[in-house]
Amino acid sequence: MNVLAIDCGTQSLRAIVFSHEGEMLAKEKVEFEPYYSLDVGWAEQNPNVFWNALCSATNKLAKDYPVIFDSIQGVTLTTQRATVVVVDERGEPLRNAFIWLDEREAKGKPKLTFWENLAFSLIGKKPTAHMAWRRSKANYMRIYEPEIWKRVHKYLLLSGYLTYKLTGKFVDSKASQVGYIPFDYKRKDWISNPKHYRWRLFGIEKNMLPNLVEPTKLLGYVNEQASKETGLKKGLPVIAAGADKQCETLAVGCFSPEVASISLGTTATIQTTTDKYIEPLPFMPSYPSVVPGKYNPEIEVFRGYWLISWFKKEFAHHEVREAEMLGTTAEKLLNQRLKNIPAGSEGLMLQPTWTAGLDKPFSRGAIIGFSDKHTRIHIYRAIIEGINYALIEGVKSIEKKTKVKVKKIGLSGGGATSDEISQITANMFGVPTYKVQTNETSALGAAIAAFIGLGMYNSVEESVKNMVHIQKEFHPDIDEHEVYMEYYRKVYLRIWDALGDLYRELDSISRKIKKI
Repeated sequence: MNVLAIDCGTQSLRAIVFSHEGEMLAKEKVEFEPYYSLDVGWAEQNPNVFWNALCSATNKLAKDYPVIFDSIQGVTLTTQRATVVVVDERGEPLRNAFIWLDEREAKGKPKLTFWENLAFSLIGKKPTAHMAWRRSKANYMRIYEPEIWKRVHKYLLLSGYLTYKLTGKFVDSKASQVGYIPFDYKRKDWISNPKHYRWRLFGIEKNMLPNLVEPTKLLGYVNEQASKETGLKKGLPVIAAGADKQCETLAVGCFSPEVASISLGTTATIQTTTDKYIEPLPFMPSYPSVVPGKYNPEIEVFRGYWLISWFKKEFAHHEVREAEMLGTTAEKLLNQRLKNIPAGSEGLMLQPTWTAGLDKPFSRGAIIGFSDKHTRIHIYRAIIEGINYALIEGVKSIEKKTKVKVKKIGLSGGGATSDEISQITANMFGVPTYKVQTNETSALGAAIAAFIGLGMYNSVEESVKNMVHIQKEFHPDIDEHEVYMEYYRKVYLRIWDALGDLYRELDSISRKIKKI
């Protein structure tokens, strides 16, 4: 039995056929511009770009791997998170998709009751609630695009939009619901109380939202129109999986709080899997796991390995030219040169909170400790270490809630393709890290869900046992770990307290300037 896993990321879509043993039998990748921006901080994309990429990838599979393509017995889907598509009654997009990187905000504040305002003030989260209201794209459209908002029939995440295009049904997986939406993460469904503050906070009406199903269950079947456009057989079952990060966590075999999943992607995240719902930080929910009945508490570094792209663009011109001459990539050259810089980057430290998050709504990023000995490679290593420091802070928050220590870490994402970065990560966390047989872990996690839904396996555990294979392990250097922990405790953890007030002032001044 073979299944097709569709993985729609920020910069490309991959259509991958997996066997029931986790072997990647065929793959097609279609790249596209991640977004275009009409103003500072905007990030939009025509939803047809994603659908056309899906159709192009599946038709390429049919042409290049006809026998394997004909063997597909089910389809599953995983996508980038928090990308919003609004459609009319015919399912046609009313505007470009808001990509998850979009930073525009609505003006105003939520209509909270006296007691709600008091409660948020007492826990110090009133600015967080106001930020969530401003960042809701529904609130943005209500204020700035009222004519479009009047015509909105369904408010979908990208996963729900592509599911509609495949099946003709407005339905989505519960494990794909991540964003500024009125979702009850503990109950794993839309909030049932119509008077709950989250409906007012996010500005979305319940009838605009899709129906939700449990991961590993049936979403629908490939309909006639989708069959014509994709080349897939009409009637193929489409099985619910989850968002990309949750699928990655499943694909590295993370079933308990003792194992963590780190995604070293554009957004860097650390997740574990728990039986009970916890909030690793106040107001920060655990997301529904692809494993039915479980949760994925998560801490994210919003810009994450985007910082590597930023560094390459701004500072790595020498490596880019050298890589072209040698027929390799700038990233490979940079990673090789990491070995020339000692742990801790000789006192250079980066705080990677370059984009404000709900837990720190006024945060900026910082690089501290410069001296005349530091080179651009020191900065490169400090970026990698800074992202890991933030993830260490995150895992300690999760461990505090679960009361379980993380003993090993599975790695995914672009950063994980580097053995040097994988080893640095092991050294910093002080536990073994490992990689599985493919770096396409989002697609593999979705395929695992599909095989359960199709009846090939009776449980997630059985499916993972047969489909996930550890390929390489990295054991920590304890001496380096102790160096990192000294930097972490004595410097990194104090950066926010030292600079937080300055970040607030910078934010206030910047907002005033924008109004001029």
